Amino acid sequence: MPQNLLIAQSGGPSPVINSSLRGVVEAAKCFPDRIGTIYAGWHGIEGVLKEELLDLSAQDEDEISLLRNTPAAGAIGSCRYKVKSHQTEDFDRIVDMLKAHDIGYFLYNGGNDSMDTANKVAEIAQERGLDCIGIGVPKTIDNDVGDSERTLIDHTPGYGSVARYWASIVQNAEEENRGSSPSDPVLVLQAMGRKIGYIPAAARLADPKREFPMLIFLAETGQTLVEMSERINAMVKERGRCIVVISEGCDVLEEGGVRKEDMILDSFGHPNFGASGVTVQEVLVRYLNRNGIAAKGSARGQAYGTDQRDTAIYASTVDLDEAYRCGQQAVLLAAAGEGGYMSTILRNDGLIYDVRYDKAPLALVANSERTFPTEWVTNDGTDVSDAFIDYARPLIGEDWPSVPMINGRQRFARIKPVFAERKLAPYVPQADR
Repeated sequence: MPQNLLIAQSGGPSPVINSSLRGVVEAAKCFPDRIGTIYAGWHGIEGVLKEELLDLSAQDEDEISLLRNTPAAGAIGSCRYKVKSHQTEDFDRIVDMLKAHDIGYFLYNGGNDSMDTANKVAEIAQERGLDCIGIGVPKTIDNDVGDSERTLIDHTPGYGSVARYWASIVQNAEEENRGSSPSDPVLVLQAMGRKIGYIPAAARLADPKREFPMLIFLAETGQTLVEMSERINAMVKERGRCIVVISEGCDVLEEGGVRKEDMILDSFGHPNFGASGVTVQEVLVRYLNRNGIAAKGSARGQAYGTDQRDTAIYASTVDLDEAYRCGQQAVLLAAAGEGGYMSTILRNDGLIYDVRYDKAPLALVANSERTFPTEWVTNDGTDVSDAFIDYARPLIGEDWPSVPMINGRQRFARIKPVFAERKLAPYVPQADR
């Protein structure tokens, strides 16, 4: 008898997260003898705990197709809720949910914390003798899932699109700064990325021949405000102006007068830089203007926020296709009974960019966090190497995605609020009490 499939997602979204969702739904329908109804946890694991299951099998096929170009996580929702090891009541509730709705396949889409949740659900299902397997679907714009050697996964769906975003944004910023530099010789742009430099590094894709007067500061280099200021002023003296791309994770807030105890943390314990009242670029701009720059005029800054991960038109067509294939691969693993794995992308050797889809054990991936290769950072810590360009360039694609428009507005998928009938008593997630 077919068993039902449940997919949920958590963490920050991406422009291609729904392409993976579409891949899951369309692939699952190819196995009617094994997979029954396809459910989605409304707002991730929180929806699973609250028994809020969207019926994706009841959706129009055209709306499922439109998920390809529907960005962010509005279709089925996301969350920042993490089921920790001591939350035994939450695990009991998850088991009850899986039993009550005959879930034989649990898929979780997200980053390293989400893979930890997928792994825990897979383990507890096995421990309690449930006929249910857990599968991970990779997603994160930070590209920090897996190992630094990229043997588990070469890159994660979502990264190619944010890299394309920065390749485009920096090109536009260069045109702005080239024209306004007599009054604003320094332009500081802040990129997402708490600890790993893949997002700010993507700025180099805007200028692979290094013609712009641009500096890139990754969190990994650990440079101080004084060191950054010296390098910026050296560029201003040499070129008359400077574009700076800085990671939101650069540890300069305390230098700038912001105490760590005043930082706002998200539910996973990570600093929420955008919500803490001051940004890294503000600290740097303030420091430059207070201490002077080597040209007439002043420094200006801009912190880019959630638009990096929720803008459909900046999505990479390569990323859209690969996200879809990762969703399909997760279902293939599920249908083959291969639980405890995450679907992965591995790059084939050769001059022409080519990938294959494989699997990695959730136990290895869970809570993994790769580092940005030190050999990809220049010796002075202000740029990235050609090897990084060779790695990242194929991921951003060659053309704009085709986003449907009706009456001047983007046409996104409209998921009908059709929910499964509740079979359990109401429940409040353990951490919310």
